[in-house]
Amino acid sequence: MGEAYVPVEAGLGFEESFLSLGDILMSQERLPCRAETALPRLAAVLGKPGPEPLAAVPEGTKLEIPLWLAKGLYDNKRRILSVELPKIYRESWRTVFSADANVIDLHKLGPFYYGFGSQLLNFDSPENAEIAQTILQTFIGRFRRIMDSSQNTYNEDTSALVARLDELERVLFQVGQKGLNDFQSWEMGQASQITASSLVQNYRKRKFTDLDS
Repeated sequence: MGEAYVPVEAGLGFEESFLSLGDILMSQERLPCRAETALPRLAAVLGKPGPEPLAAVPEGTKLEIPLWLAKGLYDNKRRILSVELPKIYRESWRTVFSADANVIDLHKLGPFYYGFGSQLLNFDSPENAEIAQTILQTFIGRFRRIMDSSQNTYNEDTSALVARLDELERVLFQVGQKGLNDFQSWEMGQASQITASSLVQNYRKRKFTDLDS
């Protein structure tokens, strides 16, 4: 029998993990870009088919391509393409987030707000520092409310609440719910029996052996 599949959680940072289904889905999110030079034979691949099968993408063409492809084509020195910020990371939306991040439906705006925003820092935007700060403050501002909600909804329908959360926040909410359910089970005497760890048992065996000798 093979071992059961253990999900790999999505990560945060410059590089996504392709062992994580969440990161794979996040890397498929489309990013608005502009071709800074002609891209030969890529028109059909990039969704801009021309009259010829292997037509080029003209310089100045606006594109929407998956994040993983944008990262592969982006080169700050060669200027192959430039990246435009998605609207929820622009200054107007950063102002909304700073006012009250808790009222925003993150899942509707972008289910991978934190992960996708972290990936945007790979592109040399003059607004990178502001983007990073907004992402951090949004997480801090929403974290306590998410965990408080997860601890005060025992055996209640949480679908409406979870529907507004980013994918990372959903994982945190599930962790909080599991902790609450485990505590309730323990409190009602339904928890598994506590046993000594294998390390302690092995230590005791070695100790008794030393005493016998």
